[in-house]
Amino acid sequence: MKRNPHLQGIAVKKQYGQHFLRQQNVVDAMVNKVTITEHSSIFEIGCGDGFLTRAILQTACARLWVFEIDQEWAEYVKSHYPDPRMTIFEENILDVDFTRFQTTKWTLLANLPYQITFPILHMLQRNKHLLDEGVIMVQEEVAQKIIKSSGRGYGFVSLFFQHHFEWQLMMKISPGAFFPPPAVDSRLLYFKPRSNMAIIAEEESFWKFIKLCFGQPRRTLKNNLAHTHYAAIISKSEFAALRAQQMVMADFLQLWDQILLQNHTQQQQQ
Repeated sequence: MKRNPHLQGIAVKKQYGQHFLRQQNVVDAMVNKVTITEHSSIFEIGCGDGFLTRAILQTACARLWVFEIDQEWAEYVKSHYPDPRMTIFEENILDVDFTRFQTTKWTLLANLPYQITFPILHMLQRNKHLLDEGVIMVQEEVAQKIIKSSGRGYGFVSLFFQHHFEWQLMMKISPGAFFPPPAVDSRLLYFKPRSNMAIIAEEESFWKFIKLCFGQPRRTLKNNLAHTHYAAIISKSEFAALRAQQMVMADFLQLWDQILLQNHTQQQQQ
């Protein structure tokens, strides 16, 4: 029977997606990208053995909140890096009530567990009013999807997260930078909540519409929406023959305005 790898005498747990960063230059890039002063509040998701945690505590930050689901690593970091500015919560970040954060704006520095990257990103989006900026590590494929503006890989994910945040690609990281090494390349991503976002009428419905538009990426908009209640409107639109991957956010917003106007007109005629 194959034995699980160990680090610092503690078993690496596959169910938590644990891959421990071992390259100091990556940590330095994360910490140096954000502005940290004696007033800064920082939170980290998954501290592991404290490789990034230690670097954060070497800054002038006012406080560091660490969310670590693995009790063994939480205890390890508490004992090896004692600091009155640090609070460790033995909690799953996805279960956290973010009302506890509402005393200041926060900076996130984290090597995200890859299997829950998108739930975490959506959690950040819902709570972006509490965020100042951050650097996260994600799979290279996910990073590229987020920052794409056209072509293959461009889709709902790109539009949604670019609407809510500004993004910047940082360094690419090979599997050999981790123990144990993951099967994919990774990437650092800098993000900052957008201060001026386009106002979208009936926004929840708009994002459902966007998902339909990208249903079959190689199909035209007309074909993707042929069996939806948008079919009649789309068939007359100047965008009908385009694929969603050929359109930018401004195009979708223009089309959405046409749809809402048509719906409003039909309601008045009834």
